[in-house]
Amino acid sequence: MTHSGTPRGERALARSELRPLWQTVHDRLSSGRPVTRVRLGPLDDTQREALADLLGLDRLPDPRPSVLLAHLEEAVAESCGRTVRDVVAELIGPLRDRASERRREEDERAGLWAWLDGHSTVRAQPALADWTASCRAAGLVGGSPERTRALLTDALAVLAALPARGEPLPAFAARVLNGDSHALDDGTRVSSLVLRALVALYCADPPQSAEDRRALWGRAGIADDELSATVLAAGLRPVGDGPLARVTRACAEAGQAASLTLAQLRAPGTFALPTGATPVVHIVENPSVLALALRRFGPGCPPLVCTSGWPNSAAISLLRLLADHDAALRYHGDFDGEGIRIAAYVVDKTPARPWRMTAADYRAAVARTPHGPSPGRLTAAPWDPELTTAMAKHGIAVVEELIADVLLEDLADATRPARAQQ
Repeated sequence: MTHSGTPRGERALARSELRPLWQTVHDRLSSGRPVTRVRLGPLDDTQREALADLLGLDRLPDPRPSVLLAHLEEAVAESCGRTVRDVVAELIGPLRDRASERRREEDERAGLWAWLDGHSTVRAQPALADWTASCRAAGLVGGSPERTRALLTDALAVLAALPARGEPLPAFAARVLNGDSHALDDGTRVSSLVLRALVALYCADPPQSAEDRRALWGRAGIADDELSATVLAAGLRPVGDGPLARVTRACAEAGQAASLTLAQLRAPGTFALPTGATPVVHIVENPSVLALALRRFGPGCPPLVCTSGWPNSAAISLLRLLADHDAALRYHGDFDGEGIRIAAYVVDKTPARPWRMTAADYRAAVARTPHGPSPGRLTAAPWDPELTTAMAKHGIAVVEELIADVLLEDLADATRPARAQQ
């Protein structure tokens, strides 16, 4: 080793017997952490002899020696005038910085989950918090934040587009997911993600069969039958000669509820709301409340829509149609866990605003009916963070029918023109 920097020195470093040394040094330097020594082994006799020659030792090292990096730097510099980093990069491959890579990956993962938690669809429907937690627990798709974000973006696009308007699943998938009619086929990652989200949203049992999955999609408006998907409405007096306007107007004038089909809402014909002051359409969750309103007001019933629990595609279609014609929508539902989730869904999917659905309204209702069943699983109410806190504290559900008299008084106020104009 007397001819520093000669090709002979470089060839000596490339001896196969030194390969375990350079591989171990490469691994340690690629850790991104400070390195002062490396432990080798077990080495066979030829490898121990090669290491002794390189370091200028007068005896063979142990089979598992610990080598100071400073001694190795001196030996390499004397052999070829280069650094240990240069040698291992040439013989093994480029050095990495795994510590920095881990920090970058952790930052990317944290950014991904923060993006998911802050997504507008997730914020609008707090019931999806369990779904986002399950996504985080499942980890990254193929270890890639980019692939995971792309998959979640597709799933969120589907959730934002639901409930569907009675489309077959392939047609809905093609419309929402860039023309890919098979994107939501059974077994695809996007389909599985969306179904898990619907389970969290509806607080439903996970589907165990193809029939269960079809039922869950159907609940979200996929392939609804145009005639069996209906919504109840009363007091609507639109102008126009289209079939929808004629049906709702005739029922309102008779003091009856109209059961409107998805087919009628898809092809309403000429339809417009009366001009003048912005019409207010109240929305209730339970048909019994609509029945009480018709019993009290008859042909004078103000505009009222009933979702009959979770709104189907017909209900959402009607509410969007009314909003498109400048109606102000006001929603009320049960004060229980599912009622809060339904309210959040209606508020997210339509321009509706809550009606008597604050924490103060709940406390007033509990004061009148201090006994009742448990509210069940509670999720946040986006319009009033105090509401579910109050419900958890009292532990009582108040169904809509128990405060129907309060709601009917609001509707009575709506029938008084002088009050409506204020």
